[in-house]
Amino acid sequence: MTLVSLTPRALYEEVAEALRQRIYSRDLPPGGWIDELRLAEQYGISRTPLREALKVLAAEGLVTMKVRRGAYVTEVSEADLNEVYHLLGLLESDAAADVARHASEAELQELQALHDELEAAQGSDAFYALNVRFHARLLAIAGNRRREQMVGDLRKLMKMVRISSLHKSGRIAESLQEHRDLLEALRQRDPDAAAQRMRAHFLHGRDAAR
Repeated sequence: MTLVSLTPRALYEEVAEALRQRIYSRDLPPGGWIDELRLAEQYGISRTPLREALKVLAAEGLVTMKVRRGAYVTEVSEADLNEVYHLLGLLESDAAADVARHASEAELQELQALHDELEAAQGSDAFYALNVRFHARLLAIAGNRRREQMVGDLRKLMKMVRISSLHKSGRIAESLQEHRDLLEALRQRDPDAAAQRMRAHFLHGRDAAR
């Protein structure tokens, strides 16, 4: 399974992405030891870029490095998940308030269009990816690069547990209504209401994930 560079990015970044997808698919299961020699042979690379890739994944929380024992796929507990939802609620509610204050009408229309796609995608495999796009676009409009990076890393950790609160019966309908309420607060240019509704959105998502 030799990696072929299709882009100019560094080899270790390609390796990190390949391993990231294997973690998400549970080809590398939670708690499992990562056999560096075997993976290096599979990818046709030395252990140096592999170890650099593991450092990237460790920084994201997907991999845990243990002294004299090597690297393991992180096991995410319910307490970890609660912390992730809490932090996402704080960061994204702050972003929602910024969008209510500063977004252009065209940007608000773009968020509405993404929400309309979500409405049309109910019950399809595309729903979760569209939901992530909606939140990512809101963060981009809010315009804080470091906040975007923090949320991106937290979402990577959430994704690896393969628990989408949206799978709970009735949760999709609830989530869509929460988005409608959020968009109304954004249209009204009400930062406090937008922040409150985004916090409630993540609180309800956390409860459903339990």
